[in-house]
Amino acid sequence: MPPTPTEETRAIARLPGLDIEIVHRRPQGDSGEAIGIMLHAMPSFEALNRTMFPPNPLLVWAELTQAMWSAWVGAFLPPPRR
Repeated sequence: MPPTPTEETRAIARLPGLDIEIVHRRPQGDSGEAIGIMLHAMPSFEALNRTMFPPNPLLVWAELTQAMWSAWVGAFLPPPRR
């Protein structure tokens, strides 16, 4: 069976540090469709993950807890003397 030509539509967006390409294909003579979404990040997704999520989640939890309690503890302590 000879290959059938496909009807294809592409949308490309270029953002700072991220390229997005969406491809929609509908083969002629077939009722099916295919949609592909491709993301290309510069720097890589791995580098982005390292900056957003530090390797030690316990440290992040400790810092957030300290920030939350510091407001409450400060409300009960007397003001500093001058």
